[in-house]
Amino acid sequence: MPPLGSTLRVHQPYPGVLAFYDGRIEGTRAYSDEPNWLDDGAYSLGLCSYAIVSGEDALVYDTSISLPHARMIRATLEAAGVRRIRVVLSHWHTDHVAGNEVFADCEIIANDLTERALRDNRQNLENRNPPIKPLIMPNRTFHGEMKLKVGVIDVELRHADIHSHDGTVMILPHLKLMFAGDTLEDPITYVAEPKRLMHHLRELDRMATWDFGKILPNHGAEDVIVAGGYGPELIAATRTYVRKLMRVRNEPDLAGQDLKSFIADDLNSGAISYYAPYEAVHAENIKAILTGHADD
Repeated sequence: MPPLGSTLRVHQPYPGVLAFYDGRIEGTRAYSDEPNWLDDGAYSLGLCSYAIVSGEDALVYDTSISLPHARMIRATLEAAGVRRIRVVLSHWHTDHVAGNEVFADCEIIANDLTERALRDNRQNLENRNPPIKPLIMPNRTFHGEMKLKVGVIDVELRHADIHSHDGTVMILPHLKLMFAGDTLEDPITYVAEPKRLMHHLRELDRMATWDFGKILPNHGAEDVIVAGGYGPELIAATRTYVRKLMRVRNEPDLAGQDLKSFIADDLNSGAISYYAPYEAVHAENIKAILTGHADD
């Protein structure tokens, strides 16, 4: 098993945008051979944190899956001449806040729902395998929307209630680029809140009206991220998947379909790409829909 963080890859899909990608390495685990959230919920699917850099200023979008990963992100930025770092958290889940401690001396921004979720779930997060302990909390919150400036780059933060009720997406207007967190994934969304899918569907419709051309998700294909990200068709594919999931209770035949069959039309169109480890995610999604609950 390689040292934690040693397989992290750093890319620059746009000027001033760094992508810190790890995982999706066949036959490789990062933390333990035993079941754990880091390997089974993040590393196996591939995870990317991002940074916006302008001169001596940087804004980190999610602190990745471990302290070693976060240290490497910070070291990369400082080696590039960054002296002032701020952090934005996309939502409260483990694989997005595990490196917060490395940025404890920085401004850590989250929407107010994320701050509340972290507070409510602190004991859970600090006792997960691996533990996120101590959990470093946001020290600046906002409600709804927030505008920032990173050096000369304008940044917009927007609440998006998709996948998790507290999602924050980040938009760079000058590039018409949206950082989606977990609101969108390739090939499918992970259902963390199965009782709220109708609301998530309405939020996907709202997102589709926004002015951007490319999407960088936290979970997606590395080659697509390196090439500049996904188009709006990723939103349409996610809507199609969520709508179909909502039919599962009344159409038992759908529950028996494997992922490749379930999303065949969008695979054929090229909107998304098949990745075998997401079969397990799909199976968990079906289970969550049928039982009405899911693990965060």
